[in-house]
Amino acid sequence: MSLFISNAYAQAAPAGQQSGGFEMLIMLGIFGLIFYFMLYRPQAKRVKEHKNLISSLSKGDEVLTQGGLVGRITKVSDDKDFMEIALNDSTNIVVQKSAVSAVLPKGTMKNI
Repeated sequence: MSLFISNAYAQAAPAGQQSGGFEMLIMLGIFGLIFYFMLYRPQAKRVKEHKNLISSLSKGDEVLTQGGLVGRITKVSDDKDFMEIALNDSTNIVVQKSAVSAVLPKGTMKNI
């Protein structure tokens, strides 16, 4: 039967280096550092800046909400997480403090 096909025999493994777990730990450490510097650290910095922004809000500040509304803060409640924003002379809305994305320079509403 094996007239045209030669038999294939398994060869012994070469006596080379055995890759140990130390190289895997080094690679895992490198990926951990990349994850920390590329993802975690910038996000933590943004969260800290947003908390500082929220804590510094006061009456009379002109703000931009995440929904794109521009208004002036008329009432801030310290015990609750809500504030009242005047969009114009007759329209007031109540939003959460965390919905504010930026504090605008004074006079921005007049220029819009």
